[in-house]
Amino acid sequence: MRLLSSRVREETRARWHRFEALWRRSMQLRVVVSTLALSLAVVIVLGMVLQWQITSQLLESKEQGAISQAEVSVQILERELTAVDPNSDSVSEQLQAALNRLTTSSSGQSTSDVAGAFTAVLVDGRAPGARNEQPAAGPIGDVPEDLRVFVERGQLATKIHTVPHSQVTMMIVGTPVSSATRPLQIYLLFPLTAEQQTLAGLQRTLLVSAVVLLALLGAITNLVTRQVVRPVRQAAQTAEQLAEGDLDKRMRVIGEDDMARLAESFNEMADSLKQQITQLEEFGQLQRRFTSDVSHELRTPLTTVRMAADVLHASREEFPPGLSRSTELLVDELDRFELLLADLLEISRLDAGVADLAAERLDLHEIAERAAESVRAIADTSGVELRVLAPADGTDLAIVADARRVERIMRNLVANAIDHAEGGPVELRFGGNEQAVAVTVRDYGVGLRSGEAELVFTRFWRADPSRNRRSGGTGLGLSISQEDARLHGGELDAWGEPGEGSCFRLTLPRKPGKEPETSPLSLPSTRRIAAPEALLAAGVERPSEADGEQDVRDTGPARLTEESWEEK
Repeated sequence: MRLLSSRVREETRARWHRFEALWRRSMQLRVVVSTLALSLAVVIVLGMVLQWQITSQLLESKEQGAISQAEVSVQILERELTAVDPNSDSVSEQLQAALNRLTTSSSGQSTSDVAGAFTAVLVDGRAPGARNEQPAAGPIGDVPEDLRVFVERGQLATKIHTVPHSQVTMMIVGTPVSSATRPLQIYLLFPLTAEQQTLAGLQRTLLVSAVVLLALLGAITNLVTRQVVRPVRQAAQTAEQLAEGDLDKRMRVIGEDDMARLAESFNEMADSLKQQITQLEEFGQLQRRFTSDVSHELRTPLTTVRMAADVLHASREEFPPGLSRSTELLVDELDRFELLLADLLEISRLDAGVADLAAERLDLHEIAERAAESVRAIADTSGVELRVLAPADGTDLAIVADARRVERIMRNLVANAIDHAEGGPVELRFGGNEQAVAVTVRDYGVGLRSGEAELVFTRFWRADPSRNRRSGGTGLGLSISQEDARLHGGELDAWGEPGEGSCFRLTLPRKPGKEPETSPLSLPSTRRIAAPEALLAAGVERPSEADGEQDVRDTGPARLTEESWEEK
C-alpha cells in the first residue's frame, strides 16, 4: 500500500511538472484557460442573479395569489359561520363543515388557478385552554406557532415553512375571520412543489447552457488564439532555422492584415541579415586570403633578409660597437618577424576552419615541463622562478591531444606569466577527474583590472602598451592558445586582480571533442592573494608580534601581520 501511494504521488508530481512546462511554453493554452476561467466566473454570477430574479418573481406571484385566495376565503367563511353556536359542543364539526363548504365554493374561483391547490385550517381563537386544545378543523399541526401569534393579534401574515413530517415546503397565509359569534383564524397552506420543480428545471437548464456556452467559448477562443499564435510560432520556427544556418528560410505571407505585415517585416529582416552575413563572410574570406597571401609572399624576401642578417651577425665583432649592436637588434627583430608570420598563418588556418589535430596519447605534466624548459632562459633573465608542481595525489594526467598545440598553449601561458610576474614566482598546478585534466599558470605580478579577463584573448590587445615584452611575443599567442583549446573541446579561462597577480586555467577533455561539464581546478577567488611561499620568494618577510596592523600592500619592506599570514 505504501509503495502504491508513493507511485501515485510520483505520477501526480510528474504530470504536474509536464502541465507546468506546457503552461509556460504555450501561450495559446494560457489564453484559452484564462478565458474559460473568467467566462466561468461570469456565467456563475449571471446564473445566480438570474436564478434569484426568477425565484423572487415566482414567490411574489405565489404570495399575491395566496393572499387573494385568503381574502376570498374569508368572505365565504364569514357568510358560512354566522350560524355557529358559541355554546355548542360540536364547534369542531361546525368548523369542519364550514371548511368543506369553503373548498366547494373555491373550486370554481379564478384565484385558485393562480395560487394553486391549497389546504385550509380553521381555528377557534376564543376557546379556553392551550393552543393545542383549541377547536380546529384541518391539519393545525402544520401551521408554525410564530405565524399563529401574528394572526391572533388580528394581522394578515405569510410564511414559507417546511412541514417536518412530510418535508413539503409550503407558503402559509393566515388571516383572522370575523363572525357574529366568535373570532376565528383561517390558514391556507399552498404547497410549493410546482415552484420547486420549476426552479430545479431552471437550474438544469442553466447548468446545461453554461456547459455549452463554456465549450463554445473555449472553441472560439482556441480558434481565435490559434490564428494569432500560428504566425508567431512560424516566426519562431523560421528564426530557429535561420539561426541554424538556413538563410533562405522565409515566412509565408497571406493576406494584408497585421500578421501579413509582420511576416513581410520578418522576411525583409531575414533578407537583410543574409546580405550582411554574406558580406561579412566574403570580407572574412578576403581577409583570411590576404593574411595568408601576405604571410606567404613575405617569406621569400624575409629569407633573403635573414641570410644577409646572419652574415652581418657573424661578422659583428669586426664592426664598431654601434653597428654591432644594430646587427644584434636586426637579428632579434627578424626572429620576432618570423614568429609573427607563423602566428598569422596559424590564425588564418584557424579562422578558415581547416586546422586539424594530430591527436596522440600524452602526459600533460610532461608537456608543461617541456614548455617551461623552453622559456626558462627568459625566466632566469627576468629573475622569475618557474615552479612546475606535480599533483601530490598522483592524479593521472594522460590525455589524447595534439602535442604540438598543447605545448604551444603552455609555452604562451608561461611566457605571458613571466612578462607580468614583476620578479615574483610563476607556478603551474595540475588536476584531473574522469572527464578532463586542467593546469593553472599563476603569477603574483601586476594582475588584471576589472573587465580585462575577457579582453586578454583579443588579438594584439595589451593591458599596458608601455610594457616591454621580455619573451618577444607577437600579441597573438593567447588568442591562438584559446583557439587551440577550443579545437580540442576544452576551454581557456583567465582571472586577475590588481596587485594580486593573474591566473590562467587550461581545461582539456580526456579525449578531443568531449566537452567536460566542470574543470578539475578552480580559479582563485576575488579575495585570495599570494600564497605564503610565493610571498617569501618575492621578498615578503614573515611578520613578528611587533608588526601591528601593517598591511601587505604598504610601500617599503613587505610584511604581513600574524593574522593575515595565517589567513593567506
